[in-house]
Amino acid sequence: MSVFRDAACGDDVGINHIWRPDMRPRLSLPALAAAMIATGTVALPIQASATTEPSSQTASPGVYRMTLGAFTIIALSDGSFDLPTDQLLIEPRPGEVKELLDRAGLPAAVPTAINAFLIDTGTKRILVDAGSGALLGPSLGKLLDNLRAAGYRPEQIDELLLTHLHPDHVGGLADGGRMTFPNAVIRVDRSEAGFWLDKANRSRVDDSVKGSFDAALTSLQPYIAAGRLKQFEPGEKLEPGIMAVAMPGHTAGHTVYRIESRGQTMMMWGDIVHVAAVQFPDPRITIHFDSVTGEAEAARETAFGDATRKGYWVAASHIAFPGIGHVGSDGTGYMWKPADRNAR
Repeated sequence: MSVFRDAACGDDVGINHIWRPDMRPRLSLPALAAAMIATGTVALPIQASATTEPSSQTASPGVYRMTLGAFTIIALSDGSFDLPTDQLLIEPRPGEVKELLDRAGLPAAVPTAINAFLIDTGTKRILVDAGSGALLGPSLGKLLDNLRAAGYRPEQIDELLLTHLHPDHVGGLADGGRMTFPNAVIRVDRSEAGFWLDKANRSRVDDSVKGSFDAALTSLQPYIAAGRLKQFEPGEKLEPGIMAVAMPGHTAGHTVYRIESRGQTMMMWGDIVHVAAVQFPDPRITIHFDSVTGEAEAARETAFGDATRKGYWVAASHIAFPGIGHVGSDGTGYMWKPADRNAR
């Protein structure tokens, strides 16, 4: 059995360990990422240059912008790492994952992005997810560099919408116990917050996965103390043109955000997809990170089908940067059609 070290708490955990709502531990994402960092197998991140003054016109490989009606959408890279799919993906048919990876020309260790997305409505600047911060090592945590390269400062962020509370989505919220985004209101699904911030839940899990609870609390605590954490219900309209859509399965309160402006729509998916090359052809393929496998699979099927039928834009956390594109059908499964990175 391969052994990894949890990035947040330093405990060794086996390959079958990740936190699940039924209190059975399995491998956590921070544990996996820490192992990749420690063994030197993390891919080099896409990052912004730190040598130039930030400008709204700065060209950076970790920044991608587009318009959605009256809104500006900016994809921001937090970096990338190699995900060992042969150890983590759950396939309905033996050998299917390898076949699909071979077809795509990919190795078993698939380069995996961590993306966040900024919505500039013209009156508010709203960030969706905060990246990993310092939690997962030096190849990640590049979000702030790319935010500045896009022409924005952390103190200019008005709201931060979280898809869920895994460390690669919340680690960038705080640094040394201080708010990274000092003027932002943090918003998260009520059941997601209730689950990860519940001390009773933490007390019932194996020590090796307590770090995921600690990471969520540590990242959110400065905002809680300042009265800046606000919880919402599924289906709630959060801002004009922005609605929370519940898609649990990956976590208890995993949330997708529907963005609409002047007749154009984008769905910000969070962790609906982890490995595009295999999960678009076969949405039944799941990953050990999912809390409830059946619910995660159903959410993915729903998301893929809806995006294909309606043709709207999609933004995804773990699809190759910028993680923006459309979903189509090839007759037997689905396919990802990425945005043109040269059309900025």
